[in-house]
Amino acid sequence: MYLDEILEHNRTFVEEKQYLEYQTDKFPNKKLAILSCMDTRLVELLPRALNIKNGDVKMVKNAGAIVTHPFDSVVRSLFVAAYELKADEIMVIGHHGCGMKNFDGESTISKMKDQGVSDETLKALDFAGVNVNSWLQGFESVQESVKNSVEILRNHPLLPKNTPVHGLVIDPETGKLDLVTKGYQE
Repeated sequence: MYLDEILEHNRTFVEEKQYLEYQTDKFPNKKLAILSCMDTRLVELLPRALNIKNGDVKMVKNAGAIVTHPFDSVVRSLFVAAYELKADEIMVIGHHGCGMKNFDGESTISKMKDQGVSDETLKALDFAGVNVNSWLQGFESVQESVKNSVEILRNHPLLPKNTPVHGLVIDPETGKLDLVTKGYQE
């Protein structure tokens, strides 16, 4: 339903050359890569709270700002930013009131079933070694989740040497940042 509205806006955006104020190159000005949550409250708040603008950082977003595996797509993106795009530091930024806190995969599985995913499909995935419930699980503490993601990155054998990895939590109401772990000292 939104596609036509978006395409119409985009036509005007391009015709009026509104894109000019956003032009930059692919290298982050502040040499920083950030993993943050996809929460809608952070779309504009996070950059303003960090004093970053278009072109300053490489931003990776997912549900909960979670690194789930040392070789997941999040880690790949952060390492491409570090090795290919000159990002010298990495930040993992979770947020208070995150929907992934105490997130229960069973609720989502129930919704999947309501929308046509069969028990047979779920059983086949389980047989193939994919436990969908575990894959969907959230965390109990945003601070502990951030620490865990930071530790996965810091202990990664492919992390560029001397790359500080910081962990923070932002308040999605005020933009206040709480330091969880500082990569310079660790």
